[in-house]
Amino acid sequence: MLSIKWKFFIILVLSIFATAGTSLYITYHQTPANLVSTADEEKPQFSVMHNSENSEVYPERVDYQTIPLDSLNSVLQGSNPTNLALSVIEDVEPEKGTHKIEVVYPQHNQALVTITHIPAKRKSAKFIKYRVEMNTFGRSLLISSPPVWQIIWAGSQIQCKTGSRLNKQCN
Repeated sequence: MLSIKWKFFIILVLSIFATAGTSLYITYHQTPANLVSTADEEKPQFSVMHNSENSEVYPERVDYQTIPLDSLNSVLQGSNPTNLALSVIEDVEPEKGTHKIEVVYPQHNQALVTITHIPAKRKSAKFIKYRVEMNTFGRSLLISSPPVWQIIWAGSQIQCKTGSRLNKQCN
């Protein structure tokens, strides 16, 4: 029989080897989350850009007025694209109302959040539509943790409610 000291020593040594082996395996077999396959030489749908004037590259941004990201007080990075976009909207639009949210992932490392802000005032013929574009740039602490998203562009546009008697006020 082994004494208790030897049993603890053997367990300690085995756990050190198991930890070292696991960390080496994770280090060499982890795929970076921010790499994009360039086998088909297709350009990404959007990337970091600070103005929306280049309508040939980003035609979906033409109708939106750019929201400068450096003027925002909200966090620009996080693990949930919807919450990030809502924090930007709350920073820009403090008015009460309801939100219609749509999240699209054009590629595995890109998220597009469209939020339609409908004011609480029923007499308003206007509503504001926001577009927030995000890219991933890695993961937080663990491999199994969700990706970290970063806002790369945000914009807004004012739209009129269709079929509204108050549509004349919108112009």
